[in-house]
Amino acid sequence: MNRPRHLTPGGTGIDNWHTVPVPRLNIPSIRVSDGPNGVRGTRFFNGVPAACLPCSTALGSTWDKELLERLGELLGDEARAKGAHVLLGPTINIQRSPLGGRGFESFSEDGLLSGVLAGHLVKGLQSKGVAGTLKHFVCNDQEHERMAVDTIVTPRALREIYLLPFQQALKISQAACIMTSYNKVNGKHVSESREIITDILRNEWKWNGLVMSDWYEGWLISI
Repeated sequence: MNRPRHLTPGGTGIDNWHTVPVPRLNIPSIRVSDGPNGVRGTRFFNGVPAACLPCSTALGSTWDKELLERLGELLGDEARAKGAHVLLGPTINIQRSPLGGRGFESFSEDGLLSGVLAGHLVKGLQSKGVAGTLKHFVCNDQEHERMAVDTIVTPRALREIYLLPFQQALKISQAACIMTSYNKVNGKHVSESREIITDILRNEWKWNGLVMSDWYEGWLISI
């Protein structure tokens, strides 16, 4: 079966955490859950307690890929206990400013370190049968107007700084999923960028997993 080579519009989920099943293709509803410093489950408040791991910045300071793989296994066990098929993490955006509201979710300002640690975390996670999701792809390093901001970046900076952690993580783990960022890159939202998703991710990197948009973008997907 040939897979589509472009982003195709999909429907919204059943709710915040479940995809719509496709009985005609024998595809069940898939449950996702937030991560990676703990598995949320499917409730925003008063959910089943989960282990709370150190934030990714703290984990990044260890430079310990074996530790990250073991933590991935732990997250996999917790995701399975909560019935989740996909964990929405790790975040591997580059820490460019202390003002970045979600900088603590990322490992480092170093793309190589971020990619290696994320790759091993996902490797451990997927050894438990739970899909990992590398996010937010790509050039998402600020929260201010994150759904509308246009990141203007040169081709060299895009590849050597922002794409590098994703490329490294995929080499190590072949993560099952990638989540696109809300922002634009050079004038176009990433979730509709043929240059980034088709030309680089699909054709150049030869990765054939699931691309999902970030939440409230209509769940645009490419498989």
